[in-house]
Amino acid sequence: MEMTINFPGNKRVTSTYKGFTVETDQPQSEGGDGSAPEPFDLFLSSLGTCAGVYIVYFCESRNIATEGIAMTLAFERDEKTHLMETIKMDIHLPPDFPKKYRQAVIRAAQMCTVKRTLAKPPEIVVNAIDRPE
Repeated sequence: MEMTINFPGNKRVTSTYKGFTVETDQPQSEGGDGSAPEPFDLFLSSLGTCAGVYIVYFCESRNIATEGIAMTLAFERDEKTHLMETIKMDIHLPPDFPKKYRQAVIRAAQMCTVKRTLAKPPEIVVNAIDRPE
């Protein structure tokens, strides 16, 4: 599998994968145009939406409507390193959500592949390769 990363100008960076292009930018306060989310925003979004789709799968398999279910993602960042110290996902369930499934829906969200990858991070290898002329 391979994703292509391009640099269309200023602080914008795009990725192209499986026929989709994702745009990122930096805020104006950091020299960007503020035209798209920052890359780290997309990381947090991928964590939340990944957990969310596992909630959808869980509910669908039990014929539980997802209307009225929401999730919030909050985080605490170390001011010196700018790294996340805590990421908290709260699943907001409607009053009629079956009580017997409350812990199970949490376990379903925890099955998120992004979350599991963070728990067992891959080795990341960075190379510089000459482009053919």
